[in-house]
Amino acid sequence: MLDATPLLRSYAKRRLHRLVKQDPVSAQRQQLMKLIERGRGTRFGRDHGLDGVATIEEFQDRVPLRTFDEFWQHYWSSDFPRLVDCTWPGTIPFFAETSGTTTGRTKHIPCTREMIRANTRAGLDILVHHVANRPRTRLLGGLNFMLGGSSALHRLAPGISTADLSGIAATVMPWWARLRYFPPRALEAIPDWESRIEALAAAALGEDIRSISGTPSWLLVLFDRLVEKSPRPTRRLAEYFPNLEMIVHGAVNFAPYRSSFDEWLDGSMAVTREVYPASEGFIAIADRGDGEGLRLILDNGLFFEFVPRDELASAHPTRHWLATAETGLDYALVLTTCSGLWSYVIGDTVKLIDRDPPRVLVTGRTTYMLSAFGEHLIDVEIEAAVSAAAMAIDAHIADFSVGPVFPTADQTRGGHVYVVEFRNATPGPDAVARFGALVDEALIADNEDYRAHRAGMVAPRIEIAEPGTFYAWMKHRGKLGGQNKVPRIINDPDLLEDLRRFANARAGE
Repeated sequence: MLDATPLLRSYAKRRLHRLVKQDPVSAQRQQLMKLIERGRGTRFGRDHGLDGVATIEEFQDRVPLRTFDEFWQHYWSSDFPRLVDCTWPGTIPFFAETSGTTTGRTKHIPCTREMIRANTRAGLDILVHHVANRPRTRLLGGLNFMLGGSSALHRLAPGISTADLSGIAATVMPWWARLRYFPPRALEAIPDWESRIEALAAAALGEDIRSISGTPSWLLVLFDRLVEKSPRPTRRLAEYFPNLEMIVHGAVNFAPYRSSFDEWLDGSMAVTREVYPASEGFIAIADRGDGEGLRLILDNGLFFEFVPRDELASAHPTRHWLATAETGLDYALVLTTCSGLWSYVIGDTVKLIDRDPPRVLVTGRTTYMLSAFGEHLIDVEIEAAVSAAAMAIDAHIADFSVGPVFPTADQTRGGHVYVVEFRNATPGPDAVARFGALVDEALIADNEDYRAHRAGMVAPRIEIAEPGTFYAWMKHRGKLGGQNKVPRIINDPDLLEDLRRFANARAGE
């Protein structure tokens, strides 16, 4: 295979030069004005007087914050799936299906051809930052493996289809990217996820894979399948893919999976690179090392607003953008995009840690909080506590979920129950008890509200799930693969009870 890395280096040199010269505030102002120009003639544009908007302040005065449900109710539902000049000019050709992690309900996010091109450019930026950090890379001398959803699109109407975003991306991938892409079309179109991952693992063995991309939990499943398919099984990726340079991961917090990936990457030259793609748009990429923040993509069809998390539900929340947002504060992230989302509350919270260039840390979900008793725990705090506790007992987390257990006649105080699946070997009872105590201690130390309310709660309860439980439960719910994610915090009592019953039933088999 012809090594195309020299072409990548040439592109990266030009792109990095532009990024060095980029003024963040000016770039974001230009993006919004371009989006307004495109949206003026749509029904949304007419409703909000976009034709008369000349400044960001005027835009924020005329366009209120909206959630998916509000867009669906006021603009999309009546004409779905054929949205023509509705919130974006022309007909929306694709809808990206979300995983429904927090609500269990699938949403259909408009995806325009402009957004597809923007996502392609963002994908190139991943490679650009890799070149910047590894100048002697030979990344395009082999294949780049994307573990995503099936590329088999579901037809909603003539010329209009739906799939998860990775499936749409695979279907419309430019020819030049397809040349160094794995898997081949026949395999990526297999609709059943279990059949597809079995076929992918078998086909990947022997290929010159240079990068692998996907959601951490599903990547670990893929790695396990490699062991099953290999004639010389080992739990070291370097043995299967000696030229592997990069693992690209996103969609969930990497902390609970880091130790497992460290084991798989033992002896490998590969680095891990975090990305922040969403069904609504490609938001940010790690341009430096792990934990050093994700660089916002400022010139690629997205305009970012930042709303203080505790003001999100107020009638008139403060709306910042890059010119006014402060570092070190938790903000709800709001997007205006080239797919016709306008001041759209994406549901994530971020913390700005650098201004030039702007870098963020993803800190949680606006709807993803454990606070049945006033404890106000967010997912990032819980994941950090669980990861640290697992490390302290020399164990590796496969997956976990946590939810509230309310007082009963027999137990007058409520608390939290953690359903935890450990990887490789389940710790003994004493180690599990210590794990629970360490989680509790970490949350008491890190969260004032938890510390204040902990006296009125029972100690965290740890329920051990047998190996493979979360995989089987996600299959039971029809949520295998792609962009589906195990819910970390489960506030729905029926869903939590379903998981606990399922885990107990498997333990009793």
